[in-house]
Amino acid sequence: MIEIKIDIVGGSLGGLATAISLKEHDKDIDVVVHEKHKKIGYNPEGRRCGEAHSVESEWKQWKPLESSIFNEIKIVETIVGNKKYTLHRAPSTSCILNRQEFICQLAREAEKLDAEIRTNDKIKSIDDLDGDYIVDASGCPSSIKRELRLNKGIKGTTYQQTLEDSNWFVSDTVKIIFTGSLGYYWIFPRDPRKKEINLGVGVLGDITVNLKNMLESFKEEQDIRGKINYVLGGLIPAGLQKPLQYKNILFVGDAGVGTFPLTGQGIYRALISGDIAGRCIAQGHPKKYSHIIMKEFIKWDVIGKTFIRMNYVFRRVGPKAVLTSLKYFTYFNRAIH
Repeated sequence: MIEIKIDIVGGSLGGLATAISLKEHDKDIDVVVHEKHKKIGYNPEGRRCGEAHSVESEWKQWKPLESSIFNEIKIVETIVGNKKYTLHRAPSTSCILNRQEFICQLAREAEKLDAEIRTNDKIKSIDDLDGDYIVDASGCPSSIKRELRLNKGIKGTTYQQTLEDSNWFVSDTVKIIFTGSLGYYWIFPRDPRKKEINLGVGVLGDITVNLKNMLESFKEEQDIRGKINYVLGGLIPAGLQKPLQYKNILFVGDAGVGTFPLTGQGIYRALISGDIAGRCIAQGHPKKYSHIIMKEFIKWDVIGKTFIRMNYVFRRVGPKAVLTSLKYFTYFNRAIH
């Protein structure tokens, strides 16, 4: 048997999902996860999202356990202008992650399967890697795509705060509020022991706007109070970030499949893309990765990106045009589901 080695750049959700998938499908594959931070999970990038996660039937293998869950989500409220849409989630299908602990959960699982995780191991160039295949799970912007000048795809930017002792803490409810500027706010309940919320704003296209000022104005308008204990921001990849493959490199998570184009949901996409990449490599069909990913995500990618481009035009008309189009999209989304 020919022994093969896989280098995975990035020890977060997509990278660890790939490692687990590789070892589950072929325990003899040599898997090395390169994590640039000193700790898995509990590092500055371990909280780079709103942390909402859906656990549907097709990806129950990624179910967070015990301390990896902060709150079960029963209600998702989407607010567009003066219209509110309420979605009631089925029991045990949606939660707010303790994302840092969930990453550690996946790391423990990967190590039990004999994957090697190297922390404090920043890869400066792909020339430093000798694996038969490389899986880029380095996030957005992808370090490898920047090196190869392949950094394409629609991107936006986000700014978020974590507030303790917040008057807006509701343990079972997520709120998403769309604006008339092709942006959105979110309010997620985090640690219930601290009455903590994750509050953020994301904007597609207009990355020059001052998101901190936008969020502070939103807090004042909505009378959202609490002690700020964490602040973070960064790029958000809207939809597929092609190419999905380049020579012997497969791109997973934010580096490849990105997030859901409108709401920025990326956790399950990272997990699924990692699982698919691992399976394709282990089964000896790495070239099938792009095809399977396109089949999995292309419908919403086309719909979401078309909608985004349309709203670039609507913004020139005014906020009312954007909000009207968002209402139609929300109706469409609910009808499909």
